[in-house]
Amino acid sequence: MRPNSRARTSRDIPTGFLFIPGTIGSITWLALNEAQASRIRHGLVVTCVGDGGQFTYKQSRRGDAEIDRATIHVLKHSGSAWMKQEFFPYGYDERQYCSPGFDLPVGCLMRSTHGSFPEYHTSADNLDFVQPEFLEETLHRYLDVVEVLEHNRTYINLNPKCEPQLGKRGLYQAIGGDSEAAKKQLAMLWVLNLSDGRHSLLDIAAKSACQFGIIRSVADVLVRHGLLREIVEV
Repeated sequence: MRPNSRARTSRDIPTGFLFIPGTIGSITWLALNEAQASRIRHGLVVTCVGDGGQFTYKQSRRGDAEIDRATIHVLKHSGSAWMKQEFFPYGYDERQYCSPGFDLPVGCLMRSTHGSFPEYHTSADNLDFVQPEFLEETLHRYLDVVEVLEHNRTYINLNPKCEPQLGKRGLYQAIGGDSEAAKKQLAMLWVLNLSDGRHSLLDIAAKSACQFGIIRSVADVLVRHGLLREIVEV
């Protein structure tokens, strides 16, 4: 889970991971850290990640938290089969973090869901069933989610009254010469249009159906050319 602090920007706060026993561990941690729990900005419960089943994301109790939107965006663009579950008060430690007294933005990213495969909670749930390639693929999905969260920033368009002339600013050359140039040109227009201080890069990626990495890369180009300015949280 990742802490949040109003005194620091999102880029300054490192991502942290908790490794604790199921149920009693999360309850104990919450009891010992109740005063600081509200600083948790994002969380994912890791479970059932080593089998070959499709990815499943169980949303947080809020349903529209940044962790929900980031994880769903990553899965949509992963090229792998996946499904989404609404929050329900049964399962793993997400139900403790999402209990009404805390209501933290914590979801659960897994592969096959608990109880849906015969090996679950048996001696057959072993290293013949849990394979390295499935663990590696799952790790990449988690890292993709962290990448989105770490770089999901909000910008303001410094030339907001009508579309700026991109050619004379060298912007087409800045994104030309690669196989995704056409996608990046359209993404640039989306970023310019929605960078009004209210839409984050993740919001823009969802609205435009562009991959977050493309949205982020063209935002960097626009910043370098003086057309965007990042809004920094204080």
